[in-house]
Amino acid sequence: MPELHQSIAQHYHERTKYDPETLAAKSQRLDWSKQPVPFKEYKIGSSIDLKPYIVEQSTAFGDDPDALWWQRLARLLFRSYGLTARIPSMGSAVYLRAAPSAGGLYPAEIYLVSRGTPLLPPGLYNYQCRTNSLMHFWESDVWSNLQTACFWHQSLENTQLAIIITAVFYRSAWRYEDRAYRRIFLDTGHLLGNIELAAAVNDYRPHLIGGFVDETVNDLLYIDPRQEGAIAVLPLADLLDVNQNLPIGRTALPSATETNYPRIPDGELLTYFHRHTQIQSGTTGKLNLPEIKQEKSLEDKYNFPFCLKISTATTPIYWGKNLSALENTMHKRRSTRAYSGDDLTFEELKALLDFTYQPQNYLEQSLDIAPDYFDLNLIETFIAVCGVKGLEAGCYYYAPKAQELRQIRFKNFRQELHFLCLGQDLGRDASAVLFNTADLKAAIAQYGDRVYRYLHMDAGHLGQRLNLAAIYMNLGVSGIGGFFDDQVNEVLGIPTDEAVLYMTTLGRPR
Repeated sequence: MPELHQSIAQHYHERTKYDPETLAAKSQRLDWSKQPVPFKEYKIGSSIDLKPYIVEQSTAFGDDPDALWWQRLARLLFRSYGLTARIPSMGSAVYLRAAPSAGGLYPAEIYLVSRGTPLLPPGLYNYQCRTNSLMHFWESDVWSNLQTACFWHQSLENTQLAIIITAVFYRSAWRYEDRAYRRIFLDTGHLLGNIELAAAVNDYRPHLIGGFVDETVNDLLYIDPRQEGAIAVLPLADLLDVNQNLPIGRTALPSATETNYPRIPDGELLTYFHRHTQIQSGTTGKLNLPEIKQEKSLEDKYNFPFCLKISTATTPIYWGKNLSALENTMHKRRSTRAYSGDDLTFEELKALLDFTYQPQNYLEQSLDIAPDYFDLNLIETFIAVCGVKGLEAGCYYYAPKAQELRQIRFKNFRQELHFLCLGQDLGRDASAVLFNTADLKAAIAQYGDRVYRYLHMDAGHLGQRLNLAAIYMNLGVSGIGGFFDDQVNEVLGIPTDEAVLYMTTLGRPR
């Protein structure tokens, strides 16, 4: 029987860890006959073609307000999750999208809810990325149902559009089995990062909502909750409409914490965990989060007088007039397949950290200086440095508010990183590897088991900003969701209560 002191989130995390002694036994060949289709199709509905509005010239539509409205919406969707390449593979094709996904499986679906605008009738729309179109599959007004599901969140009061992100579980579980739940939310975090930045370029402001009644949102979208589930809701404030420029609201709400659960067979853990981290209908309490004061702020960690501390303050990345370079980078982004092993410079590493963790430095470039996350106070960042000119090899703790690195171990970890990344050469040849971790027990105490979603989406969101900055600077970058969990803590000297969420490798592309 499971240990009673472990919540279902802790149990899931322990059950899905990779271990060098058991991984080989668990691995199995993929059944290609059951490979999931990464697109959703509708047999009934009307299609709105967005392709005419995906143009590079901002003046292509002159002063036509209707066309300009469509252009902004179309480019927001396209830059967030549109197709960027088609690669032949085994007699078919692999379609790459603007947001990275583990194994190219793309579990996320994007739905658009319209309250009813002069150009977009009320109802439900699915973004069909393969054809770059909107499928209008439900024509009735559902906005009040969405407000009810989100506990009448203030950002839904005056907005006219909202994005709902769902996950089709089997798309990832086909390859990654129960551990797929981690990757689903990392992938969703990548998508949230794209939506945040693409929205800023196109004069929208997404307001992230992670606390909603899951069943109500699933019913609203007419999806089968055994196959697909709502992950996040994002009302889109139109920044060109002064009435929609809303204050930031609560992004995360707690769920229950479950410690009384049965023995769950392999293959059923993912769906059980998702079902038991939902916020139930009729929830009335705990909507205001409890004030849980941590004994020490994350900024105080490793802040010893004798600890080597190095400032990371630097000049912000310049994305060009009208953020054109950012849009181009979102389109051409690719995960790096191999590194040369050559060093990065410390200035390059500082620039990457600045764009990822210091959004307030980008006010003059019209980017959101306080983008929504669920709770970044729960996320910690460690960096294993192997080849950065001007920075000694070792493991560093990154304190984003202080904007400094604090060295906690003195060692070159190249061989260990090769092992930790399941033998991938990316770990061995990277110049630096960034780790996002969280104290899972403390996080659950604040948000319940649902926090597992929030932690991984926040880590993925940070990872996507890191992705885009690296690609813009002609550097290599690749996120890794498969690693030997406990051995990461052991090798780097990270406390054992820190759950490793995500790894991002950085280096010079080969």
